[in-house]
Amino acid sequence: MRRVVLIRPRRDGRIFGKAPGSPYTLMRLASLVPDEIPVEIWDENLRDFPIDTLREGDLVGISAMTTDIDRAEVIARRARAQGAGVVVGGVHATLLPEHVQTFAHSTMIGEGYFTWQELIGHFAAEGIKGLRPVYRDEKWADLHGIATISDRVIQMMDEHTHYWTPYLEITRGCPRNCSFCTAIRVSGQRMRLRPIDEVVDEIQRRRIKRFFLTDDNFGLNFTTAPDYCANLFDALAKLDLTGWTCQSEMGIAKYPELLEMSRAAHLDKHFIGFESVNPDNRRELGGKSRGVAESATEAIRTIRNTGVGVVGLFVMGFDSDTPATFQAMWDFIRTSELDSVSVTMLTPFPGTPFRAQVEAEGRLLDMPWSTYDTAHVTFVPKNFTVEELRAAYDWLCRKVYSPTQIARRGLRSLMRYPLREAGKKAFGSFSTDYGYRRTYAYRNVMPAT
Repeated sequence: MRRVVLIRPRRDGRIFGKAPGSPYTLMRLASLVPDEIPVEIWDENLRDFPIDTLREGDLVGISAMTTDIDRAEVIARRARAQGAGVVVGGVHATLLPEHVQTFAHSTMIGEGYFTWQELIGHFAAEGIKGLRPVYRDEKWADLHGIATISDRVIQMMDEHTHYWTPYLEITRGCPRNCSFCTAIRVSGQRMRLRPIDEVVDEIQRRRIKRFFLTDDNFGLNFTTAPDYCANLFDALAKLDLTGWTCQSEMGIAKYPELLEMSRAAHLDKHFIGFESVNPDNRRELGGKSRGVAESATEAIRTIRNTGVGVVGLFVMGFDSDTPATFQAMWDFIRTSELDSVSVTMLTPFPGTPFRAQVEAEGRLLDMPWSTYDTAHVTFVPKNFTVEELRAAYDWLCRKVYSPTQIARRGLRSLMRYPLREAGKKAFGSFSTDYGYRRTYAYRNVMPAT
């Protein structure tokens, strides 16, 4: 066995010289490779890598989401043709393993922290012929001691030089069951918590000052594990952090004391899935949101009053949506006190109830996987034609991501901080909206004004 090469397929590339976020999953998998085996991480967002050097004795691991699985397939087929062993895992492999099995020697389903080590052993002993077609790990194991990032990987990645935002995981899972979400199919419905001392140790050894949590629904822990949150915030408050952000839900507004503690722990923003202002969509939202603008406005104000920012996450294109829904969404966004906004298109990801529904009704469009980026229409809507829904979404995005709106929300966010903190908070105050505008503009024609 020559080496292990872990690859993240190209997606967003560099922004002002750096990639948006570090390949956290690959960093953890690389840390599980025995010390005596060389390991490399190739992130194609940073640069082109010499795929032609992959050959017999190399174990190539590719982690891909649905939107970049086509690029993963290209890499996998080239590596196989050159004699390397190829295993593909990640979200898409877990949701649609039968697709991945057409071009990989092995498919990893689920989290893989235990099966990955088993697979390495099989390849080291017998090469490609020792690999099983499928390695399945859906135990949803406790997070104690799971895939601790090694010093070898930290030195290899040089995150400060190459990435704008390091990623970090503290909890995993989400008991909600939104019909369009892949979270419970990838991470399970049971909330799992990392030991706080392990979280602090990782932050310190990686020397990161700011980070984004990959947790599917960190905010739910305010309800299910308030003592854990309080202890975590106490520990993070002692660290020299610039700030961090997480994904949450509207219910955190009911816990002002924890919000105050989170602010002292350097938490900047909650990315909250309000999803829709249309109350008719409640069935699709897994009980998470009533879809009522008045309730959302009150929650935003309550959270921001504690000094913590709110990024509103909204999904358009539900079967109950009409043209009036888009106008109502714009009216809500422009009059709310949100710090940043994400407006995405409902997408029928593999393995979700929503995809099963549109397939059964013959409404699934024949679109390439690269369009499953939540910015394209990939199904036939009920109250629009495909073109009408696309036009309505484009109209809303042009409104939301105009330079004027981005500047207004960014300044509003920046004004939450004392003047002495303005310098270190300026980047985070504007970067979220800029990133969403860039994502939308990259895939759609949008004028600069």
